Amino acid sequence: MADKESKKTGGLKGAWQGLRQTIYGMAAHDMSRSALRTRASMEHLFILITMGDLLGVPILPPYYSLRLLPYVVPQIATWKRRMLREKDASDGMF
Repeated sequence: MADKESKKTGGLKGAWQGLRQTIYGMAAHDMSRSALRTRASMEHLFILITMGDLLGVPILPPYYSLRLLPYVVPQIATWKRRMLREKDASDGMF
């Protein structure tokens, strides 16, 4: 009898979880993806300003770039790949 009760509450919990995920998908998923995209763009812009001399865009004096280097090192490879990637009109849509 205890198994039947746990299955009922598990089924009710599963339905509630599905409803919560559906409401999240309808209401907030697009906003959260947009916020993540904005954050990524801001991080890449920050790295461009600080480490732009790697691509030939000297913006900050090397002293400040070297001071920030330990914080930026983990992201340099992905940043270079993103900055040097060929872009077309469809990139703006997605």
